[in-house]
Order: sequence, then C-alpha cells, then structure tokens
Amino acid sequence: MEHGFWVGADRVKVDGGELRLLSAWEVLEARREGDALARDGGERALCRNACLVARALERNGKAVFENGQAALDRLRVEEIARLADEWARFNKEYNPSPLDGEKEIQRRKKAWSTRVMSAFSGACSGCLALCRRRNGRNG
Repeated sequence: MEHGFWVGADRVKVDGGELRLLSAWEVLEARREGDALARDGGERALCRNACLVARALERNGKAVFENGQAALDRLRVEEIARLADEWARFNKEYNPSPLDGEKEIQRRKKAWSTRVMSAFSGACSGCLALCRRRNGRNG
C-alpha cells in the first residue's frame, strides 16, 4: 500500500488508525445503513463509504466512529473517499476475487505460502527442536 504498512493479517495502518477487513455481513450492513442515510441517489456513495469507514477504522482496537452518521459529521468528503479507497485496495489484495483470473490467483497463493517461511528464515528451528514430534491424534 502506498501510505500504509501491514499491522497484522487483517489490518493495515492508515492516518487516523488502522483499517480492518470486514466480513461480508458487515459490508452489507454498511451498505444498508448508507442507503438509509442517503436522501437521494447522489448521496448514496458518500453515505455508504462513510458507513464502511465507520465499521473498518479502529484506533487501539476500538472503533473510531460509532456509526456512519458520526463519520459524516466528523470527516470531510475527501477523507471518507481516501479511507474507503484504501480499504478497497487492502480488501482486494487480501481477498482476491475469482474474477481476477487463474494466473493472478496462483501468483497470490504462491506469495502467501512462502511469506511465513521466508519471514522466519529458520529462527524457530531451535525452539522446534525442543518439541517432541507428534504424528496423528495421540502422538
């Protein structure tokens, strides 16, 4: 990401806190809340994005905004758009779509499968040597 860095598997740091990935249900709820706030079709995108940001943006593990209305009250349009765009990029990278094509999916699977192993670079091998190897359920 251009302006953020990884905090954990499901979070990315941004100005103002951390964006977390949302479940499909949370995204649907954000859309519904945004639709309820919008008075016409021209307001829908802004209201939906504000509700998405309200659910995704956290500081010290707690939501920054209690709901979409609070995000609309405290943020400028540009800030809502920036945070929603960052969340969309983060979500797309972490949750690839089957519509991305088989080549892209295979590239990401390979990157994910090697990420943890290359990060440790054998640092845990001393700890693992102390643990008895188990095979099957009972050892």
